[in-house]
Amino acid sequence: MKHSVEVRNFLRHHFRHFNAAAVVDAAEGYCKHIEQGGRMLLAMAGAMSTAEIGVSLAEMIRAGKVHAISCTGANLEEDLFNLVAHDHYRRIPHWRDLTPAQEQELLDAHLNRVTDTCIPEGEAIRRLESVLLEEWQRADQCGERLFPHQFLYRLIRSGKLEQFYQIDPKDSWMVAAAERNLPIFVPGWEDSTTGNIFTSYCLKGILKNPHTVRSGVEYMMELASWYERESKSTPWGFFQIGGGIAGDFPICVVPMLRQDMEREEVPLWAYFCQISDSTTSYGSYSGATPNEKITWEKLGSDTPKFMVESDATIVAPLIFAYVLSEAPPKRERSPLRNRRIRPAVRSTSLVLN
Repeated sequence: MKHSVEVRNFLRHHFRHFNAAAVVDAAEGYCKHIEQGGRMLLAMAGAMSTAEIGVSLAEMIRAGKVHAISCTGANLEEDLFNLVAHDHYRRIPHWRDLTPAQEQELLDAHLNRVTDTCIPEGEAIRRLESVLLEEWQRADQCGERLFPHQFLYRLIRSGKLEQFYQIDPKDSWMVAAAERNLPIFVPGWEDSTTGNIFTSYCLKGILKNPHTVRSGVEYMMELASWYERESKSTPWGFFQIGGGIAGDFPICVVPMLRQDMEREEVPLWAYFCQISDSTTSYGSYSGATPNEKITWEKLGSDTPKFMVESDATIVAPLIFAYVLSEAPPKRERSPLRNRRIRPAVRSTSLVLN
């Protein structure tokens, strides 16, 4: 990030109290954790990929500031939707004022709205589906089984998507993750768009084995093996964007190992930060304070804990810029970067009658 140092100095000078101060505290805690040899798992909920978090997250991955990711199936696929169909997206500034009839117009135009941004079905969803089906069928026929993110890694590395690239792949966090072979865990993939599509092919009989795509319990087993192995020599932090399954799933691996597997030597998470606009409440997991996680043996009483109650689309890039400013990375040309990329066209607003 070109202006990371300026962002860091700005935050330190202006963000002094309340949620603003929590942003700086969380960022400084993140830096300290990494400087002391720790690594970071990012748990990402919401529609952060459609919010183009890849612009900052991809650089965090390449700079070695994010070392594993847990995310929803939507975030996994929507980064690639944006990669191959960015020019066809439509932004609607007045989205709060849309009538049911105008929402129907969007449906009729095959535009799937996420707040103020519409994902084009044909250019994004069906374009990815066509090449992904080939990978599913090949695996289905030979009895191969892969996790959802592994199928997408294979697609990225094959170069089959490059002809469709409409943004610079340096701004795709999935491309960056594929370069690093980053561990990714995707709980509840079945409720994503590509998860629904896969299910439909199984119901139609086009795909014979619904277990061709591994998920659910197998992801938890993979996560448990990974965490037990990785945490032996390295303390792991937990940076959570939003709530829900993307955060609940990975953070539970520690009490599962310590209590259900009776491996009490497995360390707790060594850092925790959550960015959430959920109302603070002990009846809402997403809005629970970090201290509640102590009783569930996910965090310790001395674990650095931060809660930023704000919009993650605003806060996360600021924290990432702050972290990157501590040790500006050397930009290397991505081996997966498409040299024939044309300049991205700014998304235009859709005017509805």
